[in-house]
Amino acid sequence: MAVKSGWREAFLVYTRPRVLGMVFLGFSAGLPFLLVFSTLSAWLRDVGVELSVIGFFSWVGVTYSIKVFWAPVVDTLPLPWLTKCFGKRRSWMLLAQLGIAAGLVGMASADVESQLQWIAIFAVWVAFCSSTQDIVIDAYRIEAVIVEYQGAMAAMYVLGYRIALLVAGAGAFYLAEYFDWAIAYQLMAACMLVGVAATLIIDEPLANGDQEARKLARRVESALGVSERRNWLARLGAWFSDAVLSPFVEFFTRNGKFGLMILVLIATYKMSDITMGVMANPFYLDIGFSKKEIADISKIFGFFMTIAGASLGGVLVARYGIMKPLLLGAVMAAATNLLFVLLAVSEPSLVLLAGAVSADNLSGGIATSVFIAYLSGMTSKAYTATQYALFSSLMTLPAKLLGGFSGIVVEHYGYELFFIYSASVGLPAIVLVLVLMRRYARS
Repeated sequence: MAVKSGWREAFLVYTRPRVLGMVFLGFSAGLPFLLVFSTLSAWLRDVGVELSVIGFFSWVGVTYSIKVFWAPVVDTLPLPWLTKCFGKRRSWMLLAQLGIAAGLVGMASADVESQLQWIAIFAVWVAFCSSTQDIVIDAYRIEAVIVEYQGAMAAMYVLGYRIALLVAGAGAFYLAEYFDWAIAYQLMAACMLVGVAATLIIDEPLANGDQEARKLARRVESALGVSERRNWLARLGAWFSDAVLSPFVEFFTRNGKFGLMILVLIATYKMSDITMGVMANPFYLDIGFSKKEIADISKIFGFFMTIAGASLGGVLVARYGIMKPLLLGAVMAAATNLLFVLLAVSEPSLVLLAGAVSADNLSGGIATSVFIAYLSGMTSKAYTATQYALFSSLMTLPAKLLGGFSGIVVEHYGYELFFIYSASVGLPAIVLVLVLMRRYARS
């Protein structure tokens, strides 16, 4: 792909108001995540809830994996009064943020010992509103700027998200230690005002007007026999056709036979990174590092190198376009796993650990921001929320399923061969990127 801009212009992308605003939206997206997962588990255990019960609370996370099912509603349904005042994206964003805050207040108000079922209900509600907010923020990000700026938007989103994880993790623990868990969750609810303020300040992106997609939707309606909306059943069928079926038909119509190849790339691109990540902490412990050493290295080097990698990825996309940085991210994500082979066969060394963690997080940051930019470019502006929700689900689900076998590989073959294996599962993504680069070069 041709060079997009000079280095100066590439770095100046981070001065654009909409790019900077993604820090605050990323913070709003990241804040509720830990509050219905590990932070909530700590709260429940701290007050004496049984481990078996705490385990059931992990099912709350299913909400994030099935958000694609209501993404079409978010994509097409206007909200009474709110949409008229704030626009389609900002109205849903505001509603979701207020819902998260209300749910956190509800969790803080319930008594854990006698009202545990209400804690569970409010946790599911927070997760539902949070995943809905994710859908809308992704759609806003894609529609707000051109494709070349998507890497920078992703980098700022990652920065805000990581800061929110610190606030909802360590911050909530400090508040619970000095006050109590109820006050901690009340203050976390107040922190959602960051997202609310950002939503009120940002501009609504231009409404999508993809006429070709609209024509396609009418053809799909006609093929299904629901183009005549004479009764409520026909109108429901037409809505289902427009909101659910048309986004899939549009994607394959636009990409043709390469559509399936693109979906396979989406499913495999993060495979190497996620597969290795499952066994990372057990590996550190097994070769002799203390929990404090692991925490210090992962927090300091992990946090800053991830942010640096994501920021660099945004610059590379602005400078070179999508495909070359996409290839770089795929190669680095696989290659850095081989550094852990060196760590596995060496004596425990904090220098080696810091180097491996730094390289792994830097490559992960680059790959994440570049891949988000690629996915953003693959969506149609007519079906932004629905298509991106599908892509993001496909991006992680196969990798997580494969990661479930990581322990078996380690038990049978050891860590050295496991890290070679985790690097090798990244090879299909590299090959697919090369094939698609040739296809785009020809077209």
